[in-house]
Amino acid sequence: MSQAADAATFDTQLFDQTLSCDLVLPVAFEPGTEPAAAAQAESLLLSLAQVEDLRGEDALDDKKESSAAMQRVDAKLDLILALLGRLARQSMRMPPPRALRWSARGLRLELPAASGIAPGTAGMAALQVSDWLPDRLELPATVLGEAELAPRQHALWLAFPSLTAGLEEALDRHLFRLHRRQIAESRRR
Repeated sequence: MSQAADAATFDTQLFDQTLSCDLVLPVAFEPGTEPAAAAQAESLLLSLAQVEDLRGEDALDDKKESSAAMQRVDAKLDLILALLGRLARQSMRMPPPRALRWSARGLRLELPAASGIAPGTAGMAALQVSDWLPDRLELPATVLGEAELAPRQHALWLAFPSLTAGLEEALDRHLFRLHRRQIAESRRR
């Protein structure tokens, strides 16, 4: 089977008939590493959703009705979170930003060179899911395969084989938010 056929097969397996997003995020695959408990990943996604619901576009009507004092407090909190995020990123080793395609079934990471990781290798996919939050989302992942897409452009496909129902639902909701945000940004252009 050719690399192009492999790439199409892997893309179908991970992204066919499911919501996916094309993003650039700090992300890494760490072979042989066990991720944190699924409950921690689920909790991170649920907490992030709650914060984004309060800060997001859905809350614009509520902000119009809230007092000017509350809007100032909200703006100050946003600034403090951004500052804390920058400080934490300086002290943490975050993975480099990479182009990726992400669904609840897995990831396709774009790499500048072949990783050499064998299909079937288990490990952890670590993603920074929010630019203002320096915490990593850790998901169990297994390598489906790797292929060269173009000169100096490789892709590594990672499947999420063992997500709990709660984590899968939280991941679907997070991806839906990202997808909705991408659509809103494209309409503004």
